[in-house]
Amino acid sequence: MPVKVDQDACLGCGACSGVCPTESINLNGDGKAECNGDTCIDCGACVGTCPVGAISQ
Repeated sequence: MPVKVDQDACLGCGACSGVCPTESINLNGDGKAECNGDTCIDCGACVGTCPVGAISQ
């Protein structure tokens, strides 16, 4: 199951996309993080990286 990104809380800093081993987290057209559920392995690397806690498993 892919991680969930709270679009309201996301700052769009991109920290999560830099630590994702499968490159499943990217910034969308609004500058917010989004997860590609097809490639996400739910490793949680991005969860601890988000400075505002906008990502959860």
